[in-house]
Amino acid sequence: MPIDASLVGRAFPATQPRPVTAEAVSAFASAVGAGAGDGTVPPTFPIVVTFAALQDFLAAEQVELSRIVHGDQRFTYQRPVVVGDELTATLTVTGVRSIGGNDIISTSSEITDADGALVCTATATLVHRGGA
Repeated sequence: MPIDASLVGRAFPATQPRPVTAEAVSAFASAVGAGAGDGTVPPTFPIVVTFAALQDFLAAEQVELSRIVHGDQRFTYQRPVVVGDELTATLTVTGVRSIGGNDIISTSSEITDADGALVCTATATLVHRGGA
């Protein structure tokens, strides 16, 4: 099923708060091969909460994750993520276009801390594979 272009501009509810713990950072760093173990939060760590926002979006729109190919991901920081933060993400659909039977979905997720302050913005381009 094609992605409805009327979703452009729609913001989805914020994710549940995700605590940034030393254990979570260590596990993430190890998984991505950044395992220095110095307590520094890898710059791509916000993907953890961003992916939760993406899953919520896909569920709300009844889009199968198996039909999604990740095209691009970027992070723009206001400040670094640190252990002790509690992060939430609010995903907004910023664009939908069709190319060759596939839908290209652009999203922007604002990642905020427990005080509601913007920590970073994650933008992504997703390809929703068309066809059977």
